Amino acid sequence: FQLPNGMRVVLSQDTAAPVVAVYIIYNVGARSEEKGRTGFAHLFEHMMFQGSKNAPKGLHFKTIESNGGWLNGSTHPDYTDYYQVLPSNKLAVALWLESDRMRGLNITEENLANQKEAVKEERRLRLDNQPYVTAIVDLWPRLLFRNWRNFHSLIGSFEDLDAATVDDVARFFKTYYAPNNAVLVLAGDIDLEE
Repeated sequence: FQLPNGMRVVLSQDTAAPVVAVYIIYNVGARSEEKGRTGFAHLFEHMMFQGSKNAPKGLHFKTIESNGGWLNGSTHPDYTDYYQVLPSNKLAVALWLESDRMRGLNITEENLANQKEAVKEERRLRLDNQPYVTAIVDLWPRLLFRNWRNFHSLIGSFEDLDAATVDDVARFFKTYYAPNNAVLVLAGDIDLEE
């Protein structure tokens, strides 16, 4: 179903175990990026864990893990997703955390600088420092596709990351991280009517 704010919601009840997965998918990925701003979708995957209006930096991880759960996120060409899996009696906690960061992500110069460096380090470790990976990720797509949106690197370039400003990031957030650009999936031990 769809909420009045435009968010689409999928509910899947499975009472085999007392756990619930809270999965949110945003309709934004590397193909949504502009030239000179590559890596923004992936940078945002990182930024979404930097705190929000009512949940300071680190509280999202701490809260989910201290309630017996785990979480992560990932970036793809067409979408970016985040999930939490935790005991079903803690569903409200995960929903509150997701809604708080969707409404009021803490976009600051400090958080942006920190995550720019985290993304660069991830690129160094996962791509640049691995045999053949740079060719597969950066060069092969240029041979396969003519459309820039399909062949640029998902993780972005150091130059584009360095050029990113707080205003750029805030605009990206406002454009793509809105309820009407998201799908919320609740799967597991839930009461459908509730």
